[in-house]
Amino acid sequence: MNFSPPYDFQAGAFLLVNKPLEWTSFDVVNKLRYTIKHKLGVKKIKVGHAGTLDPLATGLLIICTGKFTKKLESFQAQKKEYTGTLLLGKTTPSFDAEQEPDATYPTEHITTELIETARSNYLGDIEQYPPQFSALKVNGVPLYKLARRGEKVEVKARPVHIYKFDLTRVAIPEIDFLVECSKGTYIRSLAHDFGKAVQSGAYLTALCRTSIGDYKSEDAWELDDLLEHIKGVE
Repeated sequence: MNFSPPYDFQAGAFLLVNKPLEWTSFDVVNKLRYTIKHKLGVKKIKVGHAGTLDPLATGLLIICTGKFTKKLESFQAQKKEYTGTLLLGKTTPSFDAEQEPDATYPTEHITTELIETARSNYLGDIEQYPPQFSALKVNGVPLYKLARRGEKVEVKARPVHIYKFDLTRVAIPEIDFLVECSKGTYIRSLAHDFGKAVQSGAYLTALCRTSIGDYKSEDAWELDDLLEHIKGVE
């Protein structure tokens, strides 16, 4: 596989990109596709990504072009690592900071022991409900589109695996964490469920995907740098 420049985008290229804050994963793919098409002077080129990140999340996206897009599914199945911050005492409809808090809860009762019990309950095989504001499709329509129309859809709990759930800073109401998890895990749902487990509420205020399998965000292109590189390639 072609992991580094020079890239042959039409034959197939493999790119590690850090998604900027407030960009959708689709925005990144669209921007790269437009820039590559313009540079090569072609009308069409396949560009895809492995594993969607929410707009308010940052971090690693694996992007493939050309024939390498056939490999995306194998990347999606790999273990993911995230770091982030959750805020105790409040919830939001989206389980993150995209929407304003809709409820408040006490935090004075939360002890170190309660936090540790909650953390340990979310290790190994668990079941979680996807957020109503997610890209998961029901009858071909993403849940977030239905949620924004005020339609709540019943979704089934899904099995996922949490390999690691470390709390790296506890400064109530904030908790920083590191999570290693299987494909299909919603970290927003994990934060929401953690809030309930400590008899309060919680939502995600920051999230960064730091790795997919053996691929690390520290080895990824910043999007602006990659775009400039593509434009400058002769």
